[in-house]
Amino acid sequence: MKFDQLQAADDANVIGTYARLPLQVVRGAGSWVWDGDDNQYLDLLCGISVTSLGHCHPHVVEAIRDQARTLIHASNLFYTEPGIRLAERLSASSLGGKVVFGNSGAEAIEAAIKCARRAKQGGEIVTLENGFHGRTYGALSATHQESKQAPFAPMVPGFKAAAASVESIEQVVGPQTAALIIEPIQGESGVHPIADDLLVAAREICDRHEAALIFDEIQTGMGRTGTLWAYQTTGVTPDAIVTAKALGGGLPIGALITGERLADSLQRGDHGSTFAGGPVVAQAALAALAVTDDQYLLGRVNMLGERLREAILLLPGVTEVRGRGLMIGFDIESGDAPGMVNAALAQQRVLINATGPNTVRLLPPLTIDDDELAEAITRVASALANHAAHS
Repeated sequence: MKFDQLQAADDANVIGTYARLPLQVVRGAGSWVWDGDDNQYLDLLCGISVTSLGHCHPHVVEAIRDQARTLIHASNLFYTEPGIRLAERLSASSLGGKVVFGNSGAEAIEAAIKCARRAKQGGEIVTLENGFHGRTYGALSATHQESKQAPFAPMVPGFKAAAASVESIEQVVGPQTAALIIEPIQGESGVHPIADDLLVAAREICDRHEAALIFDEIQTGMGRTGTLWAYQTTGVTPDAIVTAKALGGGLPIGALITGERLADSLQRGDHGSTFAGGPVVAQAALAALAVTDDQYLLGRVNMLGERLREAILLLPGVTEVRGRGLMIGFDIESGDAPGMVNAALAQQRVLINATGPNTVRLLPPLTIDDDELAEAITRVASALANHAAHS
């Protein structure tokens, strides 16, 4: 199907919830994707941090193929080994409790909300202003952004927002709080790290009021920030983490990973999902975990991230760079980040995205090599210069 025909079919048959960029992706390998005319593009977005090991990583592909030949689905009414081994692996690599699987980050957030309220029935859920936790009703109710909530009001009751300050959290979290949910780095609002001292204070406040502290690591997890989980460098251990995106190596999966405090909160019949933790996606996730949980790879993520942030900060028109590891946001003085993203796609054949009028986000593959990183810097610099010249 030609590209204009594909666009017409999309307009006619798909509900327009996404403003798509003018690119048809037909295949991918490593840090690169190709369009229908075989033009090559450097992917610095990774499907919004999903293909963090690059496109079609051979270990993930092999795991999917082998499992698909054996068993694709059986449901959670029966035991299947891949999902149970994945739960064991996730628990051992993090909080030492138990796991509930879903099919996405939003589903994992829903499970986290239910788990916290089961542990403290009737309790409120507190999240931070400018956070983003998903678009299902519970997750959207936890996402205190007026533009996203207003068309679908009223929201689910029992949710409150605190500013990202110790004083505000002190005021909002109390005996009535079931959980405080925090993204260690707020990704969708522009890659804003939450200060470690605030996270330490949040841990103390939650403990004081017997509220659960839950970290949303949907975007920061699986090596994105230079450790397997972002919480591991903060000095704070949460009661649960929520992960998704990169966990499946490109396939859809989400997980709520608890520590001992919440491990047995949910009871039989409290939660369920037909496809969650199925054999194929669980095997893909096991392969992705095996590749990602490697100290050499994670060390390179830190090194390359520092190199990329330093290079971006030196580019004309860049006013600020934020992030950790290979999760990077930068602000541009032109105030037209979406225009710059379009220019980068059309002129430099590089995939990036805008998280607001001023902010560009980079989520390169964790496996990007030195030459590809240098090429990324060159292409982003050219896109910035060309956009500035025509603004």
